[in-house]
Amino acid sequence: MSRKWGTMHTPTTRSSRRSGSRPWLVATLVTISLVAAACSDDSATTTSSGADTTVAADTTVAADTTVAADTTLPADTVAPDTSTADTTPLDPSSAFPSLAPPTGEEMVIGLVNSEGTPGLDFPEMRIDIQASVDYLNQHGGMGGRPIKLETCATKASPESSQACAQEMAGKNVELVLIGLDLFPDYATYTAANIPVIGVLPILSGDYTANALFLTGGNATTTGAMAAVAKNHFGAKTVAIVSSDNPGANGTEASLTAALDLAGIAHTTVKGGDNETDAGYQGLMREATKDNPDLLFSLYSDDGCVGTIRGRAAMGITIPVMTTAICAGKSVLDEVGDDAVGWSFVGVSTQQDTPELAILQEILAPALGVAPEEVDSTALGLGALGLIMIMSLAKYSNMMATEGDAVTGSSLFSYLGSATGLTQWPGGAEIECGAAPKYPTICAFTFPVAEYTAGGKVLTIEGLEAVSAKEFLP
Repeated sequence: MSRKWGTMHTPTTRSSRRSGSRPWLVATLVTISLVAAACSDDSATTTSSGADTTVAADTTVAADTTVAADTTLPADTVAPDTSTADTTPLDPSSAFPSLAPPTGEEMVIGLVNSEGTPGLDFPEMRIDIQASVDYLNQHGGMGGRPIKLETCATKASPESSQACAQEMAGKNVELVLIGLDLFPDYATYTAANIPVIGVLPILSGDYTANALFLTGGNATTTGAMAAVAKNHFGAKTVAIVSSDNPGANGTEASLTAALDLAGIAHTTVKGGDNETDAGYQGLMREATKDNPDLLFSLYSDDGCVGTIRGRAAMGITIPVMTTAICAGKSVLDEVGDDAVGWSFVGVSTQQDTPELAILQEILAPALGVAPEEVDSTALGLGALGLIMIMSLAKYSNMMATEGDAVTGSSLFSYLGSATGLTQWPGGAEIECGAAPKYPTICAFTFPVAEYTAGGKVLTIEGLEAVSAKEFLP
């Protein structure tokens, strides 16, 4: 019998030492979930700082249960003019710089994203997607078609999401991209024959909606964590430290369900969103008192620093697994070698690649810096939007070189049915519908890296692409 709930740790004082940042550290842009963004109540969002979602897994939200890879959407049969486009095979992700500006029929794409609501304010998603559109309109567009981006900001309510869906339908967009939206109005999109492709599912209804998501949210992140615990660490018992708020509780429930599938006993110790140093030490001491084989930390931002320092201060040597959020430069610069023994799901070794140069060129104008000054280890949640639209452009270019018309509906069908695709730039394999329980998810693998003495974060050999499918909660 697994121990689903352990001792509740109650903090005596809450303090905040530093502003939260949500860095992103990947060489091959892999699937990243919102798991860590849901781990605290505090929020601060800029291009390099994500925001807390603190969203409970409210299963009462109505969702369209149409199977995701529905290819019955009527396709626009007008073929784009690709006569001046570069038709070199485009599977290599570094091909974008060689493409000429698009000259075909304009493709109108909608973007619906949460902005302007405390705790659910993600302007960096729109900023990074718009920066990508600006780049693509100089480098091939969508299969030779220039892109016009229509945006609508939701206010974390079903009414505002419905209003955005109606606005998108009124603007005759060919495709809607969902950045971060709690209540997408799938019924309106379906009625208007507008395909929907999103960054990641948030609430349970997203997993069965008439949509496709390029990353898998909590389900895939926690499934990968359970796989690493069982197959790499050989863990039979684990402990979890987590803050006690709706978002973190949803993440913790997802992780414990995945651990149950893996046959790993678990106990959970919960604290505040922000603790004193003594509070974090107490959390780590309580979590490790029964000497588990592995420790999970679901903290983010201040909690990354606090738990890393707390473990070191207590002389604990039990290995710890956490998310990519805690591998950010701002965190590791602060904790240094106290992070030895920590591994990070969703992180791989940073390398200089042609794709990295493209990313820097895309973001430099938005950040107001030279391309070489763009710090790829300090990108926020907006990077997920960049991955999404650059991946879709890659697939569109592949379609065009194969002689297929590129439209919103044909791109949706291609993404949902094609085999051998990877996220830009050569990241996670695309397998839309591979998990019947989660038909909207299109990617299931994560790299895992570890901190090594001296400040290097290195991909763990054999954990370059951990599949979450076996232990999806």
